[in-house]
Amino acid sequence: MTDALIAISVLWGFVFIYAIMATMDFGAGFWSMVYLNRTKTKATNIANRYLSPTWEVTNTFIVAIVVAVYSFFPGAAYSLGTVLLIPGSIILLLLAIRSAFLVFSHVADDYYKILTYISGFSGLIIPGVLISVLPISHGEFVDFKDGQTLLLGKLFTSPHEYAFIAFAISSTLFLSSLLLADYSKASNELEAYRVYRRDAMITGPISLMTAFLIMWTMKAEAFWLYSNMIQDVVLLLFSLSGFLIAGISLYLPTDKNGIKGMPRIAVIAVTIQYMIASYVYGKAHLPYIIYPEVTIQSGFTDPASFKAVFITYIVGFAILFPGFVYFWSLFMNDKRYLRQKT
Repeated sequence: MTDALIAISVLWGFVFIYAIMATMDFGAGFWSMVYLNRTKTKATNIANRYLSPTWEVTNTFIVAIVVAVYSFFPGAAYSLGTVLLIPGSIILLLLAIRSAFLVFSHVADDYYKILTYISGFSGLIIPGVLISVLPISHGEFVDFKDGQTLLLGKLFTSPHEYAFIAFAISSTLFLSSLLLADYSKASNELEAYRVYRRDAMITGPISLMTAFLIMWTMKAEAFWLYSNMIQDVVLLLFSLSGFLIAGISLYLPTDKNGIKGMPRIAVIAVTIQYMIASYVYGKAHLPYIIYPEVTIQSGFTDPASFKAVFITYIVGFAILFPGFVYFWSLFMNDKRYLRQKT
């Protein structure tokens, strides 16, 4: 494995971790807004209890992604910065709005509802804008002959772009509802669990259909990528099996409380499903960062700098990873926090 391949694997790992964590985070904010006036289910309380300790942790990974791009691929950073100037600015603005309004909603009681609505809607828009980076990297929407210009008109009239946006939004709602179902059951909030289990059963098939829609539009607009992904059709089918396992787990026989489903299995199965699909997509995309001009080799840093940065990342994660694991174990297993009265 070359140094450039190791570097892009680390970067893609950051992207995947952030995608999963942020998707659950953004979706929880949206569900908090949706069930704001339904106090009997306590669904909003569950979503807020999840959001409270996690949204700060989630945002640290987007910093890691940006640092990794500039550290490992400085030659590609200029191209990415130029092409993604407008989408990146929109993303930063929406992240700032959501974070600020999320904080203010818990301290400004008179404006709690309107602040919750704004943070909830912005949290649903952000994944759609974030995922636009992927179709842009396919090269069809970048004019390399005129200073690497992003063709916004062509981008926003492309079915491929809207297939990705639909997938991002539906996946956000699906993953977050699954996690909140698991969190509700662990908190013994059974009415909230029923609500989020139902939401997962609705949004799951929708997210699967949008994934097929991506492949269909990809065949027409980025055939080079489609053909590369089809070479790993066995892995794609294995990924699909993860979705089927998740669906079955939500229908498993009732427990002693008469509650159907094992959401913890569903969360794990779907996370593995997305990980496999992400691997197939990332592998098919190689060696391009932006097709067809910017590759991992053309944008890679010098070997000496790579070794120094890579060692720094290893040391940093050796320190931070146990802390993240401990945080999540407390967050998902601490009975006092899970069953606090809100």
